Amino acid sequence: MWTKYHKKRKFGRLVLPAITVAFVSYFSYHSVHGDLGLIATEKFEKQRMERLSELKKLTDKREALERQVRLLSDGSLEKDMLDETARYQLNVSRSDEIVVFNSYF
Repeated sequence: MWTKYHKKRKFGRLVLPAITVAFVSYFSYHSVHGDLGLIATEKFEKQRMERLSELKKLTDKREALERQVRLLSDGSLEKDMLDETARYQLNVSRSDEIVVFNSYF
């Protein structure tokens, strides 16, 4: 209620803008630096790409191992593959053979 004795205060006019600036500043800061902010999102994306490349390497290695197991399984036992694997594991060769090592085991 306005009366003729009402004093105009300058402080009262700044309260609402100050509260608004405080809220906007708080949410702006946390949208960039918070747990789900822009910087954290970049870190998550970088970590995702690293793990995706690691997954690709592990998948390729697993497929290679599955191929070897398939060749050594009972249904399609290949004598050459069995002989090659046994010689590599036991480090055995004949005197008239030339040995070339591959690092796929």
